[in-house]
Amino acid sequence: MKHIKIRFGENIETQPTQENSFEEIFQSVNPMFCFSKRIWRPQMDILETRNEIIIQAEIAGVRKEDIVIEISNKAVKISGSRKNNHHDPTATYRLAEIQCGQFERVLYLPNIIDVEKVSASFSNGFLELTLGKFLSKKIKGKQNVSIDFI
Repeated sequence: MKHIKIRFGENIETQPTQENSFEEIFQSVNPMFCFSKRIWRPQMDILETRNEIIIQAEIAGVRKEDIVIEISNKAVKISGSRKNNHHDPTATYRLAEIQCGQFERVLYLPNIIDVEKVSASFSNGFLELTLGKFLSKKIKGKQNVSIDFI
């Protein structure tokens, strides 16, 4: 059984996106029109419970071994690739909405994550990442904090 790759680290880098705004203008007119290899962004949900943060990603057609998950204490990066399924190279597209190639999403987290409580599952085109929150010890007694307003 193949496993989903999860990397833990301090910094999560994203791909440079200088051409994105100009390219996205034309992408909405004609999805086949693009200047470079486009990195697509799959749709995702983030749910928060008392003890966990759950991230769900819709990435149908992506093989489990093509998914990479990177986790820092502040963010999660989910990346990978979906192969293009051209059936007939001589065919003319009349509609092209299914995005292929590299994908990437960086999601900033509302809480610090406990790296001992991380799991991932992939089923029916959905990736589900469960991140346990780092629960700090209860503070004993009452503490005063001074805040300076500038």
